[in-house]
Amino acid sequence: MSLPDGFGVPPYGSATLADVLPSAASALGVPVHRGDLPVDPLDLTAAVAGARRVAVLLVDGLGAELVAAHRGQAPVLNALGTPVGTLSAPCPSTTPVSLVTLGTGLPPGSHGVLGFVTAVPGEERTLNHVHWDDDPDPLRWQAQPTVFEQAAADGVSCTVVAPHAFAASGLTRAAYRGADYASAFSPGDLVAGMHAALRTGERSLVYGYTADLDLTGHVRGVDSAAWRAQLGIVDRLVEQLAEGLPEDAVLLVTADHGMVDVPETTRLDVGAEPGLTEGVRLLAGEPRARYVHAEPGAADDVLAAWRAVLGSRAWVVSRAEAVDSGVFGPVDPALADRIGDVVALARGSWAITDVQRDPFGSMLAAYHGSLTPAELAIPLLAARGRALR
Repeated sequence: MSLPDGFGVPPYGSATLADVLPSAASALGVPVHRGDLPVDPLDLTAAVAGARRVAVLLVDGLGAELVAAHRGQAPVLNALGTPVGTLSAPCPSTTPVSLVTLGTGLPPGSHGVLGFVTAVPGEERTLNHVHWDDDPDPLRWQAQPTVFEQAAADGVSCTVVAPHAFAASGLTRAAYRGADYASAFSPGDLVAGMHAALRTGERSLVYGYTADLDLTGHVRGVDSAAWRAQLGIVDRLVEQLAEGLPEDAVLLVTADHGMVDVPETTRLDVGAEPGLTEGVRLLAGEPRARYVHAEPGAADDVLAAWRAVLGSRAWVVSRAEAVDSGVFGPVDPALADRIGDVVALARGSWAITDVQRDPFGSMLAAYHGSLTPAELAIPLLAARGRALR
């Protein structure tokens, strides 16, 4: 099924977030296995030639379009070289999907973390992947091996440096298992922790994560003084990381998604539209990437109703149509029920909110999750240690 104008299909196995860690690990000599996908489609083996240590910093919410539009606030980011150009986030373009896509090196349809919130098949409940401990069991819910596990098995020292609050979460175990977890309590602690981890072992693969830019964007909007000030802090963080690299190390900077501001005039509340609730068993996803699970036998009627009400405000398709479009990559049939019977991906600046059941999530200033360039396009920037320049 063709996508609307302005939407893109993530090119898995070519130039997406899924390709970053397999390419980085391959550059360190790790025999990475990722099914039918190429091991090093980004050709990082050539781009980081000579490196024995690779650090990957993921800045939550750092869309490529936003970086390019703010050269004054982000001079360091805009001065860094890029080994391959812009990459694509996965679908939906949201944090838990992206983090597991990065960690496994696989598209969402293969690893099964298919949304911010998804239904738990066979149960009348949903799973919020950000607020997830051990139910369902992360090793069963996401059973694919991670790139960190493969690299560690090959003798590479693997470390994740990220906020202490996430150390034991289900999402951490799904995305990063195989790596040691070093808690970071501040931006300075993140820099110091990544530098220290890079100096461990004969080869090292270090991953760092920072969430403050995304949080600022959600609360204040990306067209805000607060967001621009936070981008400047990120720029300084990247500068400090680059300045302290070991001589034989490379730093790669990327993101999980971009973000779009959503004004009050382009919000549609599900609860205020009777046609959007009839026949619906569970509503999952998030405001720009909705999964609708229908009552038994009601899927066709729900699809028709959502198409009629939303019109051009969203791409509304059945599960089968969404899967066939390729936006999730090949979907394991055992995982398909985590996707709604109806999929609604917002167009333009629209958001499909749910004020009654999610009041806080419905009042944010900016969102992501859909397939617009502003949400999908993410950077891959590089800085090299002195011995590799």
